[in-house]
Amino acid sequence: MIKINIKETQNPTILKFEFPDFITQNESFEFKNIDEAQNSPLAQKLFYLPFVKTVYISGNFIAIERFSIVEWPDVQDAVAEQIEEFVNNGGVIVQPSEQSNQKKPVSVYGETTPNPATLKFVVNTRITPAAVEFKNIDQTESSPLARELFTFAFVKEVFIDENYVTITKYDRYDWNEITLELRSFIKNYIENGGTVVDASLIKQTSPAEKQNAPQYESLDPTSQQIIEILEEYVRPAVAADGGNIVFDSYDDQEKRVKVILQGACNGCPSSTFTLKNGIENMLKDMLKNPEIKVEALNA
Repeated sequence: MIKINIKETQNPTILKFEFPDFITQNESFEFKNIDEAQNSPLAQKLFYLPFVKTVYISGNFIAIERFSIVEWPDVQDAVAEQIEEFVNNGGVIVQPSEQSNQKKPVSVYGETTPNPATLKFVVNTRITPAAVEFKNIDQTESSPLARELFTFAFVKEVFIDENYVTITKYDRYDWNEITLELRSFIKNYIENGGTVVDASLIKQTSPAEKQNAPQYESLDPTSQQIIEILEEYVRPAVAADGGNIVFDSYDDQEKRVKVILQGACNGCPSSTFTLKNGIENMLKDMLKNPEIKVEALNA
Protein backbone atom coordinates (compact mmCIF):
# COMPACT_ATOMS: atom_id res chain seq x y z
CA MET A 1 0.00 0.00 0.00
CA ILE A 2 1.36 3.37 -1.05
CA LYS A 3 1.58 6.03 1.63
CA ILE A 4 1.73 9.70 0.63
CA ASN A 5 4.05 12.12 2.41
CA ILE A 6 2.80 15.72 2.59
CA LYS A 7 5.52 18.34 2.22
CA GLU A 8 5.22 22.12 2.36
CA THR A 9 6.98 24.27 -0.21
CA GLN A 10 8.30 27.82 -0.15
CA ASN A 11 5.22 28.84 -2.11
CA PRO A 12 2.34 28.78 0.43
CA THR A 13 -0.24 28.07 -2.27
CA ILE A 14 1.56 24.92 -3.48
CA LEU A 15 1.78 21.66 -1.54
CA LYS A 16 3.74 18.56 -2.49
CA PHE A 17 2.35 15.03 -2.19
CA GLU A 18 5.38 12.74 -2.33
CA PHE A 19 5.42 9.06 -3.30
CA PRO A 20 7.96 6.52 -2.01
CA ASP A 21 9.04 5.82 -5.63
CA PHE A 22 9.25 7.72 -8.91
CA ILE A 23 5.95 8.10 -10.74
CA THR A 24 7.34 9.55 -14.01
CA GLN A 25 10.38 8.74 -16.12
CA ASN A 26 12.31 11.91 -17.04
CA GLU A 27 9.05 13.73 -17.70
CA SER A 28 7.28 16.63 -16.04
CA PHE A 29 3.65 17.62 -16.52
CA GLU A 30 1.70 20.76 -15.77
CA PHE A 31 -2.09 20.89 -16.04
CA LYS A 32 -4.04 24.13 -15.68
CA ASN A 33 -7.49 22.58 -16.04
CA ILE A 34 -9.29 19.29 -16.56
CA ASP A 35 -9.20 19.57 -20.36
CA GLU A 36 -5.39 19.74 -20.34
CA ALA A 37 -5.25 16.63 -18.16
CA GLN A 38 -6.50 14.14 -20.75
CA ASN A 39 -3.50 11.84 -20.26
CA SER A 40 -3.67 11.94 -16.45
CA PRO A 41 -6.72 10.28 -14.87
CA LEU A 42 -5.48 11.29 -11.42
CA ALA A 43 -5.11 14.96 -12.36
CA GLN A 44 -8.59 14.89 -13.87
CA LYS A 45 -9.97 13.54 -10.61
CA LEU A 46 -8.17 16.24 -8.61
CA PHE A 47 -9.69 19.00 -10.74
CA TYR A 48 -13.13 18.02 -9.44
CA LEU A 49 -11.98 19.61 -6.18
CA PRO A 50 -13.08 23.27 -6.45
CA PHE A 51 -9.91 24.68 -4.91
CA VAL A 52 -7.43 22.99 -7.28
CA LYS A 53 -5.85 25.57 -9.59
CA THR A 54 -2.87 23.71 -11.12
CA VAL A 55 -1.50 20.17 -10.92
CA TYR A 56 2.21 19.43 -11.43
CA ILE A 57 3.49 15.85 -11.80
CA SER A 58 7.22 15.20 -11.81
CA GLY A 59 9.73 12.74 -10.38
CA ASN A 60 8.26 11.24 -7.22
CA PHE A 61 5.65 13.85 -6.42
CA ILE A 62 2.43 15.57 -7.33
CA ALA A 63 2.33 19.27 -6.48
CA ILE A 64 -1.00 21.07 -6.30
CA GLU A 65 -1.52 24.82 -6.43
CA ARG A 66 -4.70 25.94 -4.68
CA PHE A 67 -7.05 28.85 -5.13
CA SER A 68 -7.37 31.17 -2.13
CA ILE A 69 -10.83 29.90 -1.14
CA VAL A 70 -9.22 27.38 1.23
CA GLU A 71 -6.10 26.95 3.34
CA TRP A 72 -3.99 23.81 2.98
CA PRO A 73 -4.23 22.71 6.66
CA ASP A 74 -8.00 22.40 6.21
CA VAL A 75 -7.89 20.07 3.19
CA GLN A 76 -4.42 18.55 2.77
CA ASP A 77 -5.11 15.30 4.65
CA ALA A 78 -8.28 14.66 2.66
CA VAL A 79 -6.40 15.28 -0.61
CA ALA A 80 -3.61 12.90 0.41
CA GLU A 81 -6.17 10.22 1.29
CA GLN A 82 -7.90 10.68 -2.05
CA ILE A 83 -4.60 10.28 -3.93
CA GLU A 84 -3.68 7.20 -1.87
CA GLU A 85 -7.08 5.59 -2.46
CA PHE A 86 -6.93 6.29 -6.19
CA VAL A 87 -3.44 4.83 -6.64
CA ASN A 88 -3.90 1.86 -4.30
CA ASN A 89 -7.04 0.89 -6.20
CA GLY A 90 -5.04 0.70 -9.43
CA GLY A 91 -5.72 4.16 -10.78
CA VAL A 92 -3.38 5.49 -13.46
CA ILE A 93 -1.39 8.62 -12.60
CA VAL A 94 -0.22 9.40 -16.15
CA GLN A 95 -1.01 7.44 -19.28
CA PRO A 96 2.21 6.10 -20.86
CA SER A 97 2.98 7.65 -24.23
CA GLU A 98 4.67 6.03 -27.18
CA GLN A 99 7.49 8.52 -26.87
CA SER A 100 7.89 8.27 -23.10
CA ASN A 101 11.21 6.50 -23.37
CA GLN A 102 12.47 8.60 -26.24
CA LYS A 103 14.19 11.94 -26.21
CA LYS A 104 11.91 14.78 -27.13
CA PRO A 105 13.51 16.80 -29.91
CA VAL A 106 14.34 20.29 -28.68
CA SER A 107 15.63 23.24 -30.64
CA VAL A 108 17.50 26.10 -29.00
CA TYR A 109 18.78 29.23 -30.69
CA GLY A 110 20.50 32.35 -29.42
CA GLU A 111 19.12 35.87 -29.79
CA THR A 112 20.99 39.07 -29.11
CA THR A 113 19.45 41.58 -26.69
CA PRO A 114 19.89 45.34 -26.19
CA ASN A 115 22.21 44.43 -23.31
CA PRO A 116 25.60 43.39 -24.78
CA ALA A 117 26.37 41.32 -21.67
CA THR A 118 23.22 39.25 -22.06
CA LEU A 119 22.08 36.64 -24.58
CA LYS A 120 18.64 35.05 -24.89
CA PHE A 121 18.42 31.31 -25.61
CA VAL A 122 14.98 30.50 -27.03
CA VAL A 123 13.54 26.98 -26.67
CA ASN A 124 10.74 25.54 -28.84
CA THR A 125 8.71 24.54 -25.77
CA ARG A 126 7.48 26.13 -22.55
CA ILE A 127 10.04 25.52 -19.80
CA THR A 128 8.75 27.31 -16.68
CA PRO A 129 5.39 28.19 -15.12
CA ALA A 130 6.71 31.51 -13.79
CA ALA A 131 9.55 33.94 -14.38
CA VAL A 132 12.54 33.29 -12.10
CA GLU A 133 15.82 35.16 -11.72
CA PHE A 134 19.06 33.94 -10.15
CA LYS A 135 21.96 36.19 -9.20
CA ASN A 136 24.18 33.36 -7.96
CA ILE A 137 24.24 29.59 -7.44
CA ASP A 138 22.99 29.86 -3.85
CA GLN A 139 19.61 31.06 -5.13
CA THR A 140 19.02 28.12 -7.50
CA GLU A 141 17.11 25.72 -5.26
CA SER A 142 14.09 25.90 -7.54
CA SER A 143 16.05 25.43 -10.79
CA PRO A 144 18.44 22.53 -11.35
CA LEU A 145 19.17 23.97 -14.81
CA ALA A 146 20.25 27.32 -13.40
CA ARG A 147 22.42 25.50 -10.85
CA GLU A 148 24.19 23.65 -13.65
CA LEU A 149 24.65 26.83 -15.68
CA PHE A 150 26.42 28.54 -12.79
CA THR A 151 29.11 25.86 -12.94
CA PHE A 152 30.31 27.58 -16.12
CA ALA A 153 32.91 30.18 -15.10
CA PHE A 154 31.52 32.75 -17.54
CA VAL A 155 27.90 32.71 -16.29
CA LYS A 156 27.13 35.68 -14.06
CA GLU A 157 23.30 35.65 -13.86
CA VAL A 158 20.43 33.51 -15.15
CA PHE A 159 16.84 34.51 -15.90
CA ILE A 160 14.22 31.96 -17.04
CA ASP A 161 10.76 32.79 -18.38
CA GLU A 162 8.15 31.18 -20.65
CA ASN A 163 10.25 29.52 -23.37
CA TYR A 164 13.68 31.08 -22.97
CA VAL A 165 16.77 31.29 -20.79
CA THR A 166 18.55 34.64 -20.56
CA ILE A 167 22.19 34.46 -19.52
CA THR A 168 24.39 37.36 -18.43
CA LYS A 169 28.12 36.78 -18.80
CA TYR A 170 31.16 38.32 -17.14
CA ASP A 171 32.79 41.07 -19.21
CA ARG A 172 36.09 39.26 -19.76
CA TYR A 173 34.41 36.57 -21.87
CA ASP A 174 33.33 36.90 -25.50
CA TRP A 175 29.98 35.58 -26.76
CA ASN A 176 31.64 34.21 -29.89
CA GLU A 177 33.64 31.82 -27.70
CA ILE A 178 30.88 30.57 -25.39
CA THR A 179 27.53 30.77 -27.22
CA LEU A 180 27.73 27.38 -28.92
CA GLU A 181 28.75 25.65 -25.69
CA LEU A 182 25.82 27.17 -23.78
CA ARG A 183 23.30 26.46 -26.53
CA SER A 184 24.38 22.82 -26.78
CA PHE A 185 24.29 22.37 -23.02
CA ILE A 186 20.76 23.79 -22.67
CA LYS A 187 19.50 21.71 -25.61
CA ASN A 188 20.96 18.44 -24.27
CA TYR A 189 19.82 19.14 -20.73
CA ILE A 190 16.18 19.63 -21.74
CA GLU A 191 16.19 16.77 -24.28
CA ASN A 192 17.42 14.39 -21.59
CA GLY A 193 14.50 15.26 -19.31
CA GLY A 194 16.32 17.55 -16.90
CA THR A 195 14.14 19.69 -14.64
CA VAL A 196 14.32 23.33 -15.66
CA VAL A 197 12.23 24.79 -12.81
CA ASP A 198 10.50 23.06 -9.90
CA ALA A 199 7.36 25.18 -9.55
CA SER A 200 6.77 24.13 -5.96
CA LEU A 201 10.09 25.64 -4.88
CA ILE A 202 9.75 29.04 -6.51
CA LYS A 203 10.12 31.66 -3.81
CA GLN A 204 7.37 34.24 -3.75
CA THR A 205 9.23 37.51 -3.28
CA SER A 206 7.18 40.48 -2.15
CA PRO A 207 7.32 42.29 -5.54
CA ALA A 208 6.08 39.17 -7.31
CA GLU A 209 3.33 38.63 -4.75
CA LYS A 210 1.91 42.06 -5.51
CA GLN A 211 1.01 40.88 -8.99
CA ASN A 212 -0.85 37.81 -7.75
CA ALA A 213 -4.19 37.43 -5.98
CA PRO A 214 -4.97 38.00 -3.19
CA GLN A 215 -2.10 40.48 -2.76
CA TYR A 216 -3.17 42.28 -5.93
CA GLU A 217 -6.65 42.83 -4.51
CA SER A 218 -5.23 44.58 -1.44
CA LEU A 219 -3.45 47.24 -3.50
CA ASP A 220 -4.83 50.70 -4.20
CA PRO A 221 -6.61 51.28 -7.53
CA THR A 222 -3.70 53.23 -9.05
CA SER A 223 -1.21 50.46 -8.24
CA GLN A 224 -3.57 47.93 -9.80
CA GLN A 225 -3.82 50.08 -12.94
CA ILE A 226 -0.04 50.34 -13.15
CA ILE A 227 0.35 46.56 -12.87
CA GLU A 228 -2.22 46.03 -15.62
CA ILE A 229 -0.45 48.50 -17.92
CA LEU A 230 2.94 46.92 -17.28
CA GLU A 231 1.57 43.41 -17.88
CA GLU A 232 -0.35 44.28 -21.06
CA TYR A 233 1.87 46.83 -22.78
CA VAL A 234 5.37 46.66 -21.33
CA ARG A 235 6.11 43.10 -20.31
CA PRO A 236 5.59 41.55 -23.79
CA ALA A 237 8.04 44.05 -25.28
CA VAL A 238 10.78 43.51 -22.70
CA ALA A 239 10.22 39.73 -22.82
CA ALA A 240 10.98 39.84 -26.54
CA ASP A 241 14.38 41.23 -25.56
CA GLY A 242 14.95 38.55 -22.92
CA GLY A 243 13.96 40.62 -19.92
CA ASN A 244 11.18 41.28 -17.46
CA ILE A 245 9.77 44.15 -15.42
CA VAL A 246 8.14 43.67 -12.02
CA PHE A 247 6.04 46.22 -10.15
CA ASP A 248 7.39 47.00 -6.68
CA SER A 249 5.43 49.95 -5.30
CA TYR A 250 3.66 53.22 -5.95
CA ASP A 251 3.94 56.31 -3.72
CA ASP A 252 0.86 58.47 -4.21
CA GLN A 253 2.40 61.50 -2.54
CA GLU A 254 5.54 61.51 -4.67
CA LYS A 255 3.76 60.03 -7.71
CA ARG A 256 6.71 57.63 -7.93
CA VAL A 257 6.48 54.15 -9.43
CA LYS A 258 9.23 51.72 -8.42
CA VAL A 259 9.95 48.68 -10.56
CA ILE A 260 12.49 45.86 -10.67
CA LEU A 261 14.27 45.02 -13.92
CA GLN A 262 15.18 41.39 -14.59
CA GLY A 263 17.08 39.43 -17.20
CA ALA A 264 18.44 41.43 -20.12
CA CYS A 265 16.82 44.62 -18.78
CA ASN A 266 18.97 44.61 -15.64
CA GLY A 267 22.18 46.47 -16.37
CA CYS A 268 21.21 47.26 -19.95
CA PRO A 269 22.73 50.57 -21.15
CA SER A 270 19.42 51.59 -22.71
CA SER A 271 17.26 50.74 -19.67
CA THR A 272 17.30 54.30 -18.26
CA PHE A 273 16.19 55.71 -21.62
CA THR A 274 13.46 53.07 -21.86
CA LEU A 275 12.19 53.85 -18.36
CA LYS A 276 12.09 57.60 -18.81
CA ASN A 277 11.08 57.96 -22.45
CA GLY A 278 9.01 54.82 -22.82
CA ILE A 279 7.41 53.46 -19.66
CA GLU A 280 7.23 56.76 -17.77
CA ASN A 281 5.59 58.60 -20.68
CA MET A 282 3.17 55.72 -21.21
CA LEU A 283 2.07 55.79 -17.56
CA LYS A 284 1.73 59.57 -17.60
CA ASP A 285 -0.51 59.34 -20.64
CA MET A 286 -2.61 56.32 -19.62
CA LEU A 287 -3.04 57.43 -16.00
CA LYS A 288 -3.57 61.05 -17.13
CA ASN A 289 -1.06 62.26 -14.57
CA PRO A 290 1.97 64.26 -15.83
CA GLU A 291 3.66 64.02 -12.41
CA ILE A 292 4.28 60.26 -12.62
CA LYS A 293 7.93 59.25 -12.20
CA VAL A 294 9.36 55.77 -12.80
CA GLU A 295 12.39 54.48 -10.93
CA ALA A 296 14.12 51.12 -11.23
CA LEU A 297 15.40 49.85 -7.90
CA ASN A 298 18.22 47.92 -9.55
CA ALA A 299 19.03 50.13 -12.55
